Amino acid sequence: MILHRYFARRFLMTFLGVLGVFFVIMMFLDIVEQMRRYATADANIFEILTLTLLNIPAGVYQIMPLIMILAAIALFLGLARSSEMVVTRAAGRSALRALVAPLFVALMIGVVAVAVGNPIVASTSKEYELRSGALRGNSSVLSVGSSGLWLRQGTDAGQTVIQAQSANLDGTVLTEVSFFRFGPDGTPTQRVNAKTAELVPGAWALTDAKQWVFDTGVNAEAAAMQHPSLNIVSTLTPDQIRDSFGTPSSIPIWELPAFIERLHAAGFSAQRHLVWFHTELALPFFLVAMVMIGAAFTLRHQRGGRTGMMVMFAILLAFVIYFIRNFAQVLGENGQLPALLAAWAPPFAAIGIALGILLHNEDG
Repeated sequence: MILHRYFARRFLMTFLGVLGVFFVIMMFLDIVEQMRRYATADANIFEILTLTLLNIPAGVYQIMPLIMILAAIALFLGLARSSEMVVTRAAGRSALRALVAPLFVALMIGVVAVAVGNPIVASTSKEYELRSGALRGNSSVLSVGSSGLWLRQGTDAGQTVIQAQSANLDGTVLTEVSFFRFGPDGTPTQRVNAKTAELVPGAWALTDAKQWVFDTGVNAEAAAMQHPSLNIVSTLTPDQIRDSFGTPSSIPIWELPAFIERLHAAGFSAQRHLVWFHTELALPFFLVAMVMIGAAFTLRHQRGGRTGMMVMFAILLAFVIYFIRNFAQVLGENGQLPALLAAWAPPFAAIGIALGILLHNEDG
């Protein structure tokens, strides 16, 4: 038990050290990038630092598997060079039993990263998108809520808020839709209800529409007009609507199931968010696989010039597994693989490969 605690504490400190190094490096790189990106937006140094601090958590979270493999390699190389692993084997402990503590720590780090780090990253990413969008003059135009789909568009004549019960996959055809138009001073000027609304170049084409105009001293219901077809000027484009969904990473994992249900209810495809949800759930096991890959190549006693080659093999295999994971995620988002297979197959395949190498090294 004492030996397990020692290995666990040492691996945790190694992981935190590698994490700190990457955090500092990425922070300086991101500051330079933000200064270059917003050089023409008159952003001051405080805004640049704020954007950097909001963007760093997402970057660190994305490279968590790389940090884990480097921490594992650093730990096992240190144990091999100090002959601590040799002493452990001489005391009757196999290398596989010595791995229990680091693997448990990696699993707990993954659980904390998903349960706590994911919501933090989602919150900072969303705030980063809002602040960077404000500096660039862009803003989100779409949201999906429990009451259906909500859109917003603006012109010099005022703002228009659009609410619909459902939509097609790209949000360009709405059903059971209402348009609420507001003047420049924020007062409501008009409401239009329609059975369907289709986004065409420069306008929404409505069918079976009813229009109310809010004028002082006029009964809006008595003056309401029916239109078999009606066009409402729009500045929206299909790309703007699509981009306004944002990325699944900007939604906390605890809110993803409800968000996926709302997407289904609104008529949108939630495949991308479903794959991301399962990929996040599988992250702890993927981090365990990274530790096992590092151990498979560096756990043995290192002699001569083989150390560099073993480290290179471990990092190369980790990058291959990471690429396969991302490739499977893309296939899952496109619907070519089931979400469960795309998310869970790569980490368990990596664990199987690493376990096979470890058993071969141990037992021959």
